[in-house]
Amino acid sequence: MEFIKEQLDRYGMSEQTIGYLSNIIMIVFIAAVCILANFIAKKIVLKTIIHLVHNNRYTWDNIIAEKKVFHKLSHLVPAIIIYYSAPIFPAFQTLIEKAALTYLTIVTIMVLNALLNAFEAIYRSFEVSKIRPVKGYIQVAKIVLFIIGGIVALSNLIGQNPLIILSGLGALSAVLMLIFKDSILGLVAGVQLSANDMVRVGDWIEMPKYNADGDVIDITLNTVKVMNFDKTITMIPSYALISDSFKNWRGMKASGGRRIKRSVYIDTNSISFCTKEMIEEFQKIHYLTEYINTKLDEINTYNLEHNINTDSKVNGRHLTNIGVFRVYILQYLRNHPKIHQDLTLIVRQLAPGDNGLPLEIYAFSNDTDWKVYESVQADIFDHIFAVVPTFGLRTFQNPTGHDIGRLKESTEYVREGSGFINF
Repeated sequence: MEFIKEQLDRYGMSEQTIGYLSNIIMIVFIAAVCILANFIAKKIVLKTIIHLVHNNRYTWDNIIAEKKVFHKLSHLVPAIIIYYSAPIFPAFQTLIEKAALTYLTIVTIMVLNALLNAFEAIYRSFEVSKIRPVKGYIQVAKIVLFIIGGIVALSNLIGQNPLIILSGLGALSAVLMLIFKDSILGLVAGVQLSANDMVRVGDWIEMPKYNADGDVIDITLNTVKVMNFDKTITMIPSYALISDSFKNWRGMKASGGRRIKRSVYIDTNSISFCTKEMIEEFQKIHYLTEYINTKLDEINTYNLEHNINTDSKVNGRHLTNIGVFRVYILQYLRNHPKIHQDLTLIVRQLAPGDNGLPLEIYAFSNDTDWKVYESVQADIFDHIFAVVPTFGLRTFQNPTGHDIGRLKESTEYVREGSGFINF
């Protein structure tokens, strides 16, 4: 600084002008040194470290590099230069040192936070992590880290001992928790929701406890605003999303498939073995031709090998109309252009009950849009109900008033034909 002032003094400048110019020149010089040091740290030192990391036999250091621990460390270099340059400006030395130390504290917190993330990722690479997860402990460590870092940064700015601030916060904690209870709960919940990526604006969530079923349109400190599908708005306390259970449909949208899970109830009285005529008709169905031929060969081979008398359908193996129908539905769904073929696709029987035999379709549409999904689901079941009689089956339905009326008319007709007429 003195050298610069001497050089400027030769030009006959006033003392005030020399002071201003010398300060500006030193600031530019320090800034240039910081930029150069940052360039060296990132473009040379950091690249060398990354190269060494990627070209050794260890994998844990690759994870540390992926979490950008070394990148964050490089931010310390300019701050250290600025800190040690503070005595050049005596009038602003304290302010510069405080600002540099605060920045160093923040960067250190970021580095330690990245290290914790790297440790968690490294730990997850071991099988023991499935039995003993440490994510909860990591989160507690992060909370402690941020609290301590915040206290250290604040104490540095106000020039007080961190223990004094800590004791003062302890004395005020009871009052603060009483006055700002909802805000504190909301703040903590907001941090957890953000850290765990539990909910975002635009997510479709379901929370029956609060009658919420719709899209998240706003997330504030205290509340999460949900616009339900009936266009009403539900306000949910932020901490309720942490303490209570809710369903987030984001995974469904991300997967690209929406589940179809619905049953067709078959009248068990219509289930039977396939006759020769039925098999001939089934062979004409495009989706069943190959299956019927293959299955018939398999059944005939089995019955011949075991010398089974096939005169009685009870003996040996035979095709049933319900089994062929189940295979047809499965093949129909496998060839449906709106069904996601990479996700679960099952046609299964559930336990029979008072309403017959449930035949459940478990599949996923390849379009998550509600309108398209409902249309696809309706088209599939339109087709299924229409083809049920082709397989000699009947869908189950409880008698309606129309059915009872027709039964009464039939009874009266029979009575009239027999000469028994009621007046």
